[in-house]
Amino acid sequence: MVKTIVTGAGGRMGGRIISLLEAEGGIDLAAAVERSDHPDVGRDVGEILGLGKRGITVESDLDSCLSKGDVIIDFTSHEASIRHVEIAAKQNKAIIIGSTGFSAEEAEKIRILARNVPCVLAPNMSVGVNVMFKVLKLVAEILGDDYDVEIVEAHHHLKKDAPSGTALKMAQVIAEALGRDLDQVGVYERKGLIGERSRTEIGIQTLRAGDIVGEHTVLFGTVGERLEFIHRAHSRDNFARGAIRAAKWVVAQKPGLYDMQDVLGLRSL
Repeated sequence: MVKTIVTGAGGRMGGRIISLLEAEGGIDLAAAVERSDHPDVGRDVGEILGLGKRGITVESDLDSCLSKGDVIIDFTSHEASIRHVEIAAKQNKAIIIGSTGFSAEEAEKIRILARNVPCVLAPNMSVGVNVMFKVLKLVAEILGDDYDVEIVEAHHHLKKDAPSGTALKMAQVIAEALGRDLDQVGVYERKGLIGERSRTEIGIQTLRAGDIVGEHTVLFGTVGERLEFIHRAHSRDNFARGAIRAAKWVVAQKPGLYDMQDVLGLRSL
């Protein structure tokens, strides 16, 4: 039985992960963690989520409860996730990171820390989205430079980072397949007399409204036709199930940085 520690237990994703662990075989909740000023600290996590008393109290210190679990599932913020990886690396605990919005320096720090601990870092843990990553790579390689590439993402109005980590990952996958540097060709806003679209640019546009869980559309367009690939998330459960699947997988891995392509066995396809 894999014992799991869930950070961000009082958040939307943390709560869904804990709820779904109830029905998942081979894995169980060992501890729940929130920031020290969160109102759920000190309360029974089952009662918070309407699951009935579980005898697991939400704690405020990840370091002190690490001995209870085999793996950490972390959906918090980029700042908190960095601290959690540091703690995991010191105590050799595997970690799953679903937070987004990391700077280049933060991402590099995670890569270095992962030399000492198994770590799955993925901007989106949905199985469908990760299959889409694989498909986009193949499509971009086939279509080459003859098709313009545009990405549109939409999320709820509470989301803090833009574009979404998923949209950026899609753009990176396509840019690499086309031999381009996303830092050079990414276009994130258009306004006014912008001139003719360049052949190499990859457009990434952001929408924020209401309670949209997550929608991503990738358009490949050329004169006379276009192809569109769309993923719509109807609930957060797909992300939570992917994170649980990753947690069960990562505990058997050697130290290193992985993503959902590794978890799902898509890397070699």
